[in-house]
Amino acid sequence: ARKNVLPAMADEDDMVGPMPTIEPTRKKRRVLEHEKLYLERLPVAELYEKSYMHRDYVTHVVTTKTDFVITGSCDGHIKFWKKMPEGVEFVKHLKAHMAAITDLRVSHDGSLLASIGRDSAVKTYDVINFDMISWFKVPYFPHLCEFIYRKGDAKARLVCTDERSSAIYVYDARGTSEPLCKLESPHRSPIRALKYCDALQLFISCDTKGLIEYTSSTTLSFPEKSVSFRYKTDTDLFDLARHKAYATAIDITLDGRKMAIMGSDRIIRIFKVATGKLIRKYDESFSAMNEVQKSGPEMCRLDTIDFGRRIAVEKDIEKDDEAPRNGVVFDESGNFLLYSSMLGIKVVNVVTNRVSVILGKSEFTERFMSFALYQGKPSLTTQEIMAAGRERNTEGEAALDYGEDPTVIACAFQKERFYLFTRRMPEDEEKGGVGRDVFNEKPRIADQLMTEDDTSGDRASKGVIHTTMGDIHIELAREKTPKTVENFTQHSRNGYYDNLLFHRVIKGFMIQTGDPNGDGTGGSSIWGGEFEDEFDSSLSHDKPFVLSMANAGPNTNGSQFFITTVPTPWLNNKHTVFGRVTKGMDVVHAIENAKTDDGDKPLEDIQIVSIDVE
Repeated sequence: ARKNVLPAMADEDDMVGPMPTIEPTRKKRRVLEHEKLYLERLPVAELYEKSYMHRDYVTHVVTTKTDFVITGSCDGHIKFWKKMPEGVEFVKHLKAHMAAITDLRVSHDGSLLASIGRDSAVKTYDVINFDMISWFKVPYFPHLCEFIYRKGDAKARLVCTDERSSAIYVYDARGTSEPLCKLESPHRSPIRALKYCDALQLFISCDTKGLIEYTSSTTLSFPEKSVSFRYKTDTDLFDLARHKAYATAIDITLDGRKMAIMGSDRIIRIFKVATGKLIRKYDESFSAMNEVQKSGPEMCRLDTIDFGRRIAVEKDIEKDDEAPRNGVVFDESGNFLLYSSMLGIKVVNVVTNRVSVILGKSEFTERFMSFALYQGKPSLTTQEIMAAGRERNTEGEAALDYGEDPTVIACAFQKERFYLFTRRMPEDEEKGGVGRDVFNEKPRIADQLMTEDDTSGDRASKGVIHTTMGDIHIELAREKTPKTVENFTQHSRNGYYDNLLFHRVIKGFMIQTGDPNGDGTGGSSIWGGEFEDEFDSSLSHDKPFVLSMANAGPNTNGSQFFITTVPTPWLNNKHTVFGRVTKGMDVVHAIENAKTDDGDKPLEDIQIVSIDVE
């Protein structure tokens, strides 16, 4: 008789033959305990709360444990700001360098600041007293610097690298131009990233070949006691070199366990410092962004037009050698990594491998680059507390709460501003966000000229668009677009535009008006119908603040027109450019920032009062 053994009764050791497929056990999704508590100590607002000006493009920003924010611009200027319970207050402005600043670093204890520039100057500042204490010139172009001393050391040692060689020099930051020593550098090409770790007393560097090296800050040799590997072949530290990339920024967690590297190939790599093993990769390359745009999560997708515009900006960044570096920063817990990307500043939970928030994704005109993270609790003097208390009491608010104010301070590509991201939205968001951009500097002459087209030989006429939010001064290209300018001029003089609404406002794009119906469906020319386009190769949408005709297709111009707020080259040869804004750009931005409904119409009416033309 055949032996019949039920599967449930069978002894696995006695079974012969193939076994049924065993359902694989699903991996448990990793969970970060107390994640909400960690996120409460990070900025999460999608819009920046405030921005402040420099006289030229801001390229560097750092924060200190002593509650200071320090910013540097490409004209060599440095500004000190004091971190307050909410926002920052200006402290001091220094003309630090006669050429562009190449690096700006603070010591681990927050007491010293070092700046280096293309004028070959190395300068050291006392942060607490915001004053320069030492400066000297070096016989090379310094590219990177980093403090490598600990509190209590006799000398404040400062490492500097040469832009054109692999040389590494160590100086006394309070001393002279005579280096304490020149390291026998393990690198064979110029160094492009450098970071000190106080917990392990070592610094990590990467050169243009992608080679990553560890150096002890005490022995100035390989830190055998701080790491668990002897040969780099036992690690993943050659990953950058294998992909023909190099590091542009490095950050290390406070406990020294993990380091993050921003690669020139737009890939962020996270390594274990002790073993050199690669544990995470985040791909921000163009190909990866295209895939995400097609089928990625909604959080990481953009409007098609906005995506194309941002890709164009990324290509401009790659061509600009003076552009700020993309930032990569760990929070104080080491559980979250913040890095700048095309979408904004991503806050990634490295335990669960998920994006928690993207700072600045909704900002259309800024591409955020280098940034610093502040997670301290501002300490105020008695006078500052009393002044702040009086300020709040006059407004009838509750007692002051001097708690933590986590803030990301970021600079952006080709912007003379730095931006503060906090846990708060802009105070006057309900009024359209007007006022969050603080005008603490006079506009540069270059800003006034940036929108100028070459109108040599053109008999241009001028005009002023009086709006309920202020005056916009314009210049009209009469000779190059005679029919369009005649239509606009006659309508203006006849009062056709008086009291008409700005019926379509899209931030990061344009503001539109000129329709008697107020909904984009009406308007006609002075001849009673539509008229043809007038395109001229010298008049294009390659700059912001361009005055252009709205239409429904080729040769359908009527009375509606718009003013761009960013470069819009895709509109060339589709819409007639007939002028530009020469003054009142702040009014244009104020209208652009107005809060709108789903149809892009401002919730509160913004009108043309009248238009005066010569």
